Amino acid sequence: MEHKRKLIFTTILPIRWGDMDGMGHVNNTVYFRYMEQARIEWFESLGYNTGQNAREGPVIVNASCTFLVPLVYPGDIEVRMYLGHPGRSSLPTHYELRLVGDDRLCAQGDAKVVWIDPASGRSIALPDNMRTLAEEP
Repeated sequence: MEHKRKLIFTTILPIRWGDMDGMGHVNNTVYFRYMEQARIEWFESLGYNTGQNAREGPVIVNASCTFLVPLVYPGDIEVRMYLGHPGRSSLPTHYELRLVGDDRLCAQGDAKVVWIDPASGRSIALPDNMRTLAEEP
């Protein structure tokens, strides 16, 4: 049975003037920051400390982005975050980036999150509430 992606979180982020590069559009590396910000906001909305003193937390083991429509300053970006089917310690996350007020998909990305114990550097089971959210239809 194929697990469908589940929309779990949406945030609006401003495009900053400094996000652009010499080509006059948002630099490709900044898209990963937009996805990261959505992910961190979601973790924090669940009550997880993502700072340096966290007892457990996420690391990214791979990330990708497909760039479809260039983003330019000024504007606001809607980042939609989706979850895929969780593993024991991993959670696939997927992202759609659009300009607010424009239905065109500007970029789509993926990042595989692994939950770890920072003290040991080893993976641990996903928190129950996170797993439940990912598995609910």
